[in-house]
Amino acid sequence: MSDIAKRAEIIASLLSEKKAENIECIDMQDKPYITKYVIIATAMVGRHTYALLDMLRTELKARGEQFYGVDEESEDWVIVDLGDMMIHIFTENHRKKFNLEEFLKKDLMHA
Repeated sequence: MSDIAKRAEIIASLLSEKKAENIECIDMQDKPYITKYVIIATAMVGRHTYALLDMLRTELKARGEQFYGVDEESEDWVIVDLGDMMIHIFTENHRKKFNLEEFLKKDLMHA
């Protein structure tokens, strides 16, 4: 398992421990995308997205991860940019509405 895959697995495990649901790690290394890995998770409610973000900040910074950017303007969709990895935390309705997994898996396969 590559280093980035191990990091993604650790992040998925941390999210799972804090009750994030439907966590998906998508390897984008062979696709024309801005990052090598995407992690998508569902929060139970909007406040939960912020709780998950706070936990990630604490846990990942302690592990040496660098946060290049965080979009936390909406509690329905929080984005964390770790450079080679992006983490998207959605509420359930927003995850269904934007269907990011389908775009990443399907549309980029044909690019």
